[in-house]
Amino acid sequence: MFVIVQATIVLLLLWGGSVFASQLPLSDSAPVTLAIENHQFTPSTFSVPAGQRFRLQLTSHDDSVDEFESYDMKFEKIVVPGDTITVFFGPLHPGTYSFFDDYHPDQARGTVVVEPQKGQGNVR
Repeated sequence: MFVIVQATIVLLLLWGGSVFASQLPLSDSAPVTLAIENHQFTPSTFSVPAGQRFRLQLTSHDDSVDEFESYDMKFEKIVVPGDTITVFFGPLHPGTYSFFDDYHPDQARGTVVVEPQKGQGNVR
């Protein structure tokens, strides 16, 4: 019985967190769009506002599988040739966050610049 109560509490906490996260506004209805081709991201750098969620779409034009990853933003996702993936981020603090293709880390690298809004400083 105790295990069932614990499991129920965990599920409620997870559900509540996902409901809260879905309530946070996206910075813009249009996603940030990236492409990867010849193991290079285009664009390799882009900016987003701090404190807001954003959606990123990555389309692969490579002939091999890529792994879109970021230690800074704590995610990794496989993208197969010809496919488009969507990843949701944020809200992020002002600063610079890097991302890369884990299968080709010396070639495919990029940066997200999170710009402070009025009254925010660079805390990262």
